[in-house]
Amino acid sequence: MSLAGQPRTEVVDEAFARLVEQTSQGAPQSLDATLLRADGSASQLTGRVALELFNAQASSRHLDYEARALRARGEGFYTIGSSGHESNVVLGELLAPSDLCFLHYRSGALVVRRLGRTPGETPLFDVLLSMCASSEDPVSGGRHKVWGSQRLNIPPQTSTIASHLPKAVGAAFSLDRGRHLGLETGLGDDAIVCCSMGDASLNHSSTQGAINSALWASTQGVPVPLLFVCEDNGLGISVRTPENWVQKSISGRHGLSYVYADGADLAQAWDAASEAVSLCRSARRPVFLHLKTCRLFGHAGSDVETSYQVRREIEAAEAQDPLLAAARALVAQGFATAAELIDIYEGLRTRIQSLGREAASRPRLSSAAEVLAPLAPLTPEAVAQQARRDDPAARKAAFGSALPEESTRPRHLAVQLNRVLRETLAMYAETSIFGEDVARKGGVYHVTEGLHRDFGGGRVFNTLLDEQTILGIAIGAGHLGQIPIPEIQFLAYVHNAIDQLRGEASSLSFFSDGAWSNPMVVRIASFGYQRGFGGHFHNDASIAALRDIPGLVIACPSRGDDAVGMMRTAIALARVDGRVVLFLEPIALYMSKDLYEPGDGKWLTLYPPPGEVVDLGEPRFYEDTATAELLIITFGNGVPLSLQAARSLASTGLSVRVMDIRWIAPLNHQAIQTAARAAGRVLVVDEGRRSGGLSEAILTSLTEGGLGHLPTSRVVGEDCFIPLGDAWEHVLPSVQSIHQAALALVNDQSTREDP
Repeated sequence: MSLAGQPRTEVVDEAFARLVEQTSQGAPQSLDATLLRADGSASQLTGRVALELFNAQASSRHLDYEARALRARGEGFYTIGSSGHESNVVLGELLAPSDLCFLHYRSGALVVRRLGRTPGETPLFDVLLSMCASSEDPVSGGRHKVWGSQRLNIPPQTSTIASHLPKAVGAAFSLDRGRHLGLETGLGDDAIVCCSMGDASLNHSSTQGAINSALWASTQGVPVPLLFVCEDNGLGISVRTPENWVQKSISGRHGLSYVYADGADLAQAWDAASEAVSLCRSARRPVFLHLKTCRLFGHAGSDVETSYQVRREIEAAEAQDPLLAAARALVAQGFATAAELIDIYEGLRTRIQSLGREAASRPRLSSAAEVLAPLAPLTPEAVAQQARRDDPAARKAAFGSALPEESTRPRHLAVQLNRVLRETLAMYAETSIFGEDVARKGGVYHVTEGLHRDFGGGRVFNTLLDEQTILGIAIGAGHLGQIPIPEIQFLAYVHNAIDQLRGEASSLSFFSDGAWSNPMVVRIASFGYQRGFGGHFHNDASIAALRDIPGLVIACPSRGDDAVGMMRTAIALARVDGRVVLFLEPIALYMSKDLYEPGDGKWLTLYPPPGEVVDLGEPRFYEDTATAELLIITFGNGVPLSLQAARSLASTGLSVRVMDIRWIAPLNHQAIQTAARAAGRVLVVDEGRRSGGLSEAILTSLTEGGLGHLPTSRVVGEDCFIPLGDAWEHVLPSVQSIHQAALALVNDQSTREDP
């Protein structure tokens, strides 16, 4: 079948016309007649629709060919193709434009057909612009080759190695729930969510967790209209999937409807997909469509499949080519002649090659500013106005006769957080609070106490114990215009699901050129100083991996009034600019009342009235004096510790100004540098680790701001996990260590941290 050394793309391409011409021509059929399946039984697919599907399949195939040609000329940058998977074209026809689709990277035929049904769409040229990384690409603006369309509800996916499944579950979970709450989803009343994956991705923990969470909810009567589509080509790059693995591992799952189709039989694929879509739409529960496919031409253009497959295996896959099978069925059953289909095939080649040359000539991103433009949208005036908004009637209904700002009794952080969450739920119908134990229990630390009782299970609800699911629900809800406020029980736990923040939530605006967002405010109980309780998993202070996520906003209040003002801004950032905000709440300060002595009540605060907010990046200063000899920059638990140290230092005659930066990301470099310049000496107190902690970024900011000559030092946590019991005191900053470091710095005993 092949010539020695001839690329398999050429082998398959040349064989197409020859094998179609060799097909026995059937008696002419009406285009309204239906095709026969490979076993001779009748299908529901008409000849008219089948020809449209063939056109989309052939278009997808030639896009793959052109991708490799562009790469060979140095004009294109992406060669993962859809060849062999073109049977997914049936979903491009059967799914409604209002169905939300999170798609696998081999979805070329599906996308071409879905977009081709809509006037004004130019799917072929759009895909080629994306391959050429052109700034005119309407999906990502040249930032990645992605499938996407805002008008047709295809949010762009970049990885699609299972990390998109949790948010697909979240979107499906939020669809009917949103309608029940009277929220506008932007989709049809019977819309479903479709997410596709490969057979190798089925084994990923994210996939298994997503399927489990969908069934966990559905089994309890919650509508989860989610169509899982597994395109099974038998390979994960070079690793072979065990025979019948997908069917054996999925078909018996409790609560999951399983539908199978052979993608080499277009009529069978149509009927199976039609059954799966219809069942998902009517029953509002998860359905799994197992679509057997083949993979042609390796994983991507750089993949030499002969290094792990023998010739007979490659040829066996080519014999299952769905494009060729569809063409031969159309000819054999009399819906088209061989010449007609070959003309379509060759006409598409000419057209796509011409479009490829045009796409390669279009401009690309030419500066860092262009690249960064959609990453972290911020409209400060609109955010400030939103944060200061008041809704007296809603607040009155939520709090009753006694509004919290009218109370003269100061309260601690946990109470004020509970109040501002109540205020948020009352003022914004699109908000919801969820996570493990947040409903009737009110959270591990009772921060959400009473909210489930007063706002109901539609607004405040428990999830299963899986951080990927919790964040996936948030991302999916955000896609539908909702403002989720998920809770992660401890900071260490978020690392179980950090890619949902890094690879999914925070990347969406960037890779959609600002067209899509998934706003949310993620509350996380954080940090240590719990007097030996819980060990490292409940006393984690690792924020390096979070601060490394582009575009992510990280807030850290240390006292109740700050928490209220910062939460108002966080919600405004989500509502106005679609931002993803992490709200790190120091566990040890939840119930703190006193600052200097037992009973002084100096860490209790009054509730700020509406209109009082903490703007993004705005720090708080203590001992605000121009004569301060030392500036301490800190956050979280470091704030009361530094204030206690400042008081002890005052007895030595040293004047100290304490700066609570409050917003960990993005850092307010101007405020840091201005305050440091005024004081002349800087001590950074960081409960995070010596390596990768916030102190490194602050000291770098001083250097880059031209203040590298200032005497500086830092008091930090050790590069160590937090131990159980009293041993925690040896690895975290203390009042004593801050006091000693400050004296050493001011007395010029040391202008550097000890190695």
